[in-house]
Amino acid sequence: MNLPKGRLYSHYTIVDGLRIHARISQEPLLESAPVVILVHGVIVSSRYMIPTAELLAPHYRVYAPDFPGYGESDKPKHVLELPELANILCRWMDAMGIERATMLGNSFGCQIIAEFAWRYPDRIERAVLQGPTIDRHARSLQQQLWRFMFNAPLEDPSQAPLQVYDYWLAGLPRIVRTIQIALSDRIEAKLPYLRVPTLVVRGKEDPVVPQQWAEEVVKLLPNARLVVIPGGGHTLNYSTPLELFRVTQAFIEATRSQLLQKESINENTFL
Repeated sequence: MNLPKGRLYSHYTIVDGLRIHARISQEPLLESAPVVILVHGVIVSSRYMIPTAELLAPHYRVYAPDFPGYGESDKPKHVLELPELANILCRWMDAMGIERATMLGNSFGCQIIAEFAWRYPDRIERAVLQGPTIDRHARSLQQQLWRFMFNAPLEDPSQAPLQVYDYWLAGLPRIVRTIQIALSDRIEAKLPYLRVPTLVVRGKEDPVVPQQWAEEVVKLLPNARLVVIPGGGHTLNYSTPLELFRVTQAFIEATRSQLLQKESINENTFL
């Protein structure tokens, strides 16, 4: 079954003197429609988020930014550390007039979301952590390289050229430093502070995020559940976007209903 896809357009915003590129949905949705920000993974850009963004666009106000240093955004000499990535995401939201948003991240994007939620808890409404890294039981370059090698055959072959192009745009020094940042981050220490409703999504065959680690992530989160998508690898947002869209939409709509019920109860309390 083919679902309708939305259109995306490129938008540039100046934040802290840096030009930040984002892919934004074009659908004329109501202002009340939830905002969904797609947070890309290590070294790559929002380019590989397009398949999921296009499926979300008819239903939500979708934004997929390229962080400074990656994709079509400016390339500062300084490689932004995780706190700086969270900070500039918040300032970019300010520039775009976004007060709060649902955040959907893949891989290293989940680490950015965890950092963001720790620093700006009032700016995130709910989270979807798809393939959250880094597994604390395999926090070494060698282990991660092996896992990504085993994952490669599980992905859509058309993704590889996109990754190579994004790697070329980033440049070798930024690649090396970004990997170091990802490996040194202790996401497990921040997950307890991600107090919004959270959906953890894992591809059943994903060697980068084993079932044990995915379950540990859910236990560390105050309000989370795990969904495992059969046959999926590490980047469901590109290789199996329809399945990721379906579980994301169900999660957003279920939590929207819960939020509306709470608001209704609070209003009746004061009547």
